[in-house]
Amino acid sequence: MKILIIKLGALGDVIISTSIIKQILSHHRADDLCLLTTPAFTELFTHFETLNVVGFERKGLLNTIKLVQWIRKQRFDLIYDLQSNDRSGVLCALSGAPSRFGNHPRYPYHKHPEKPYIGQCHSFDRLNQIIESAGISPAKPLPFLPVPDKISSKVSSWLDKQNLSAHSFAILHAGSSLLHMEKRWPYFKELASILSKSLAVVWIGGEDDLEINIELSSKIGINATNLFSIAGLVALGKNAKFAVTNDSAPMHILSCARIPVFGLFGPTYPRRTHALGQLDNIIGPHDHMAINDHAFKPSDIATISLDRVVDKLKTRNLI
Repeated sequence: MKILIIKLGALGDVIISTSIIKQILSHHRADDLCLLTTPAFTELFTHFETLNVVGFERKGLLNTIKLVQWIRKQRFDLIYDLQSNDRSGVLCALSGAPSRFGNHPRYPYHKHPEKPYIGQCHSFDRLNQIIESAGISPAKPLPFLPVPDKISSKVSSWLDKQNLSAHSFAILHAGSSLLHMEKRWPYFKELASILSKSLAVVWIGGEDDLEINIELSSKIGINATNLFSIAGLVALGKNAKFAVTNDSAPMHILSCARIPVFGLFGPTYPRRTHALGQLDNIIGPHDHMAINDHAFKPSDIATISLDRVVDKLKTRNLI
């Protein structure tokens, strides 16, 4: 049997799906499986030895037409649509595949969870419901992102140069996409000042975080912006005591390191999108969490006080 798995993005969502994809592979050991994702994420699946990974640009009408033509030419017998948005729904509808599993109880899916998804559970739990509808045992809520030895060695060398190999440190991610500045908690400088009394501080992020990390690291800590690949950040996380991040891709990447990752949520809904295994480490303005999308009310992330974050870390005996 020839099977297609669709998981296009974003990065955090792709990381959340890794153990689901691994479970699909385990269930279909004798079959020919292909993963459709975006080119930027193909490297995440280099450790899935029996999976054929294809990267396709997903934006633009012409790319969509080419993608539909490619899917139809492959003659897939079954599709697991782990994206299940409008675009992937169209791909499924035009695929010609006789069996299609997805997130919504409607066309074009033949198998799906019984009830519509309105954020009543984490997105990982919903993905499990999709594969369970296909008769596959649920995956464990842990991302599957092994780190190659050469990456671990590179990170170890960097830690030695920074005198961090024998020094406990915390990872902080104060940035976000420039399109979502509302996700940036404004008190990272004050938090770093408190942490620096007992820990080293490492600032991480990508190009969108460069300006804020230069500013923050000029006062306290080490600027590691753009220094590490995704696997490199996982390796760095394995050596850290904990991390504090905005709701961001690094939050999900660092969860692969199995350290406490404290995610700050104000304008975004944590029940749906918190990092796997980090439910107890969510920090928001309120003690309670909305039960679904309809009950969720966005808050200004600045309403999360510095004391609230520090108290959370102290409660966990991390500082």
